[in-house]
Amino acid sequence: MTQDDPLGPMLTSAPPVLSMQDALALLQTHYGLSGDALALTSERDLNFRISTGAGRFVLKIANDSEPPAVTRFQNAALLHIAARDPALPVPRVVPTLAGTTDVVLPGGSLMRLLTYVEGVPMYRAAPSQALRRSMGAMAARLTRALEGFAHPAADHVLQWDLKQAAALRPLLPAIADDALRGLCSDWLDRFTREIKPALAFVPWQVVHADLNPHNVLVDPEDATRVSGVLDFGDMVHTPRLCDLAVAASYQIDVANPLDSLADVVAAWHRELPFQPEEQALIFDLTAIRMVTTLAITSFRAARYPENATYILRNFETARAGLLGFASLPRDAALARMRME
Repeated sequence: MTQDDPLGPMLTSAPPVLSMQDALALLQTHYGLSGDALALTSERDLNFRISTGAGRFVLKIANDSEPPAVTRFQNAALLHIAARDPALPVPRVVPTLAGTTDVVLPGGSLMRLLTYVEGVPMYRAAPSQALRRSMGAMAARLTRALEGFAHPAADHVLQWDLKQAAALRPLLPAIADDALRGLCSDWLDRFTREIKPALAFVPWQVVHADLNPHNVLVDPEDATRVSGVLDFGDMVHTPRLCDLAVAASYQIDVANPLDSLADVVAAWHRELPFQPEEQALIFDLTAIRMVTTLAITSFRAARYPENATYILRNFETARAGLLGFASLPRDAALARMRME
């Protein structure tokens, strides 16, 4: 990362370019499958939904700047989850005809094929207490399924990782609203002073780290039930509590921020009980995820105005949530996060 490129190449490089026809030819060559392709939106990669007689899949071509070890880290995690919790609704890795989990393309990018997880994106579902609780339970279950997983690429640096929040400060000028920018700056001060030192005393592991409503699916027949989790591209080794903070940050009801946060937190705690040191950090880390969303999306939208609508899709949720948190007495918020 540099002053001119504070997010690093993985978040500032454009997705790969490949025609649909070429993608289908590669699919036939390496997987023996043929069908129809539909391009999917993505922040960093090039993705196609493939419909075949054998079912639906996602063909993924990794960003040119992503080290192959990071892409293979994602595949290895999905294989670990499949062994640890076979019923967990996440993509499965489809092997090539040669029995490998990826294909190295001529330019060096990795291509892989995953099963397609059916469901309705959560952002299309009406918010509810039941859905918040389902999100908390699914997040905990996924984090538990990743326990014990290790990989050489797990410590890669990604600015979305909450433990990296101190490095967000150069991005703050991109936030147009003065009051919002000041609030984010105050939270980064607290991160440096109080939150980051406390992270050394909580459990760490590999986590999904991006449980936002575009990566979570709900049941088409029951919009109160989470039915799938997608996109493991932001996985990283970090405090496990970060997965809860990310998930919760998108579930805040502005009219009742503390109770809506508690819905997610209580459901997680029933599946994966907190350690005492973790409970004191829930509120703060959830706010830091909102700050992260505001800073990164503002910076990237200014750099890529042609893709601003997609980049800013979670901006308003984060803005409203952070303003809602600002209205809460801190002592009451911390007390509400204590679970028996």
